[in-house]
Amino acid sequence: MTPSTILRHWRRLEGSGAGRWLFSRMLGWSVPYTGSIGATVTALAPGQATVVLRDRRAVRNHLGSVHAIALANLGELASGLAMLTAAGDGVRGIVTRLEIAYLSKARGRLTATGTAHPPPVTAPIDATATAEIRDAAEVTVATVTATWRLAPVVDE
Repeated sequence: MTPSTILRHWRRLEGSGAGRWLFSRMLGWSVPYTGSIGATVTALAPGQATVVLRDRRAVRNHLGSVHAIALANLGELASGLAMLTAAGDGVRGIVTRLEIAYLSKARGRLTATGTAHPPPVTAPIDATATAEIRDAAEVTVATVTATWRLAPVVDE
């Protein structure tokens, strides 16, 4: 899916809870591993994304909090949506580095806010996107920095 296609689907479906749920499931179907955590996109614009994860048994660890890798997946999703929609059509990208800082136990409803401001892409370049993950009390439980290798799409 191109960034403009993602945004077009989002604009068509964002107006209701059912639409946001459907958009999120379509995204999860397109990117199966990302879909495995069952997160829901609640806001999306070029360079910005907000994604919510419900705390439930499927994403918990043995200590009763949200698993570290589920948090990394959530942060990658929010930062990735921000990066891809900001980079625009004609640019492809792949994560080459993912850094996460775990700051507090993650429990309850979690909200990841992703931001990205990539430069114009005329040749392969590295750019970073970030995500801050907060709990319902607005405590930051983790921060994610994703380094993306961006390049112009070349017809093969």
